[in-house]
Amino acid sequence: MKKTILIADDSESVREVVSFTLENAGYNVLSSVDGEDAMKHLNGSDIHLVVTDLHMPKMDGISLIREIRANELYKGVPILFLTTESQNSKKEEAKVAGATGWIVKPFMADKLLSAVQKVIR
Repeated sequence: MKKTILIADDSESVREVVSFTLENAGYNVLSSVDGEDAMKHLNGSDIHLVVTDLHMPKMDGISLIREIRANELYKGVPILFLTTESQNSKKEEAKVAGATGWIVKPFMADKLLSAVQKVIR
């Protein structure tokens, strides 16, 4: 069975590159434009990993992580932060909220896949 990965990023080009990379590696990909849009996918569907941006309209990545961790069905799902932010304070905030890992944009496809393979169940 293919693993399903939910992506939340307000940049269409980033969503396309991440989706393309993950789909070519054999994953199912659900794509959303921000945290609020991503919440629509947390409806009982099998989701094995979430990849989220930090800065997004409506609901940012930290808020999305908190919502996921508060949801009994998804609280154990690994979450990778994919963002341009590299400040330690933001990394710590994401970690406290429940992020599993951090990938800084721009990223290489092999680094993304390596991070995904390390955390996906």
